[in-house]
Amino acid sequence: MKLDILHELNAERAARRPVILVTDTESGEQRLVKAKDFARDPLRAELDKQLRTGKSASVEAAGKKLFLNVYAPTAKLVIVGAVHISQALAPLARSLGYDVTVVDPRTAFASPERFPDIPLIAEWPDTALPPLNVDAYTAFVAVTHDPKIDDPALLHAFERNCFYIGALGSRKTHAKRGDRLRAQGAKESDIARIHAPIGLAIGAVSPSEIAVAIMAEITAVLRLPPKEKEEAA
Repeated sequence: MKLDILHELNAERAARRPVILVTDTESGEQRLVKAKDFARDPLRAELDKQLRTGKSASVEAAGKKLFLNVYAPTAKLVIVGAVHISQALAPLARSLGYDVTVVDPRTAFASPERFPDIPLIAEWPDTALPPLNVDAYTAFVAVTHDPKIDDPALLHAFERNCFYIGALGSRKTHAKRGDRLRAQGAKESDIARIHAPIGLAIGAVSPSEIAVAIMAEITAVLRLPPKEKEEAA
């Protein structure tokens, strides 16, 4: 790999932006495709497919054999609310490779005993969230049922363009949430991004089952192309 390509690659990775190194396996020629250029690239379909899977792969295009080396940021999961569902969701997400953080200002809930080996921030969202550098490779889940905690957290998730935003509650509860968020300046397009009721509709009842439904929905949003996402919803 040429030094200039290596420098660019490292810069993109440091900024948590996905990047794909395209190598012609016969000639050895290489080029780097940055996230901002994916849509205009001749290989955009192949790039999109491999980026969604997060896997590197060999492909053939225009009579050439190419290797696509995918460098995608490690996905994060921010859970707002140290509740029973979160106790099941946090280790499940960790097992799938997510960097997990639990945020809840209620110290009776956000305790190391309830969340062993999981980073906890016992602060209000306005204080806790900015240092986490929430971004487009972050899944964001609000499950406290307390508007004073969930609402400002959701507003932060909108601003940071999280790839998944979910919130606990019935459709009636979500309608009231939408009214509150609009009153605080949220756009209709922001509110439409919230997955609520949260999780895939698999009939989940227990906290562990709900955690599975949430993680399945997050996975679908991350991995499936748009049409298949709609079918899975």
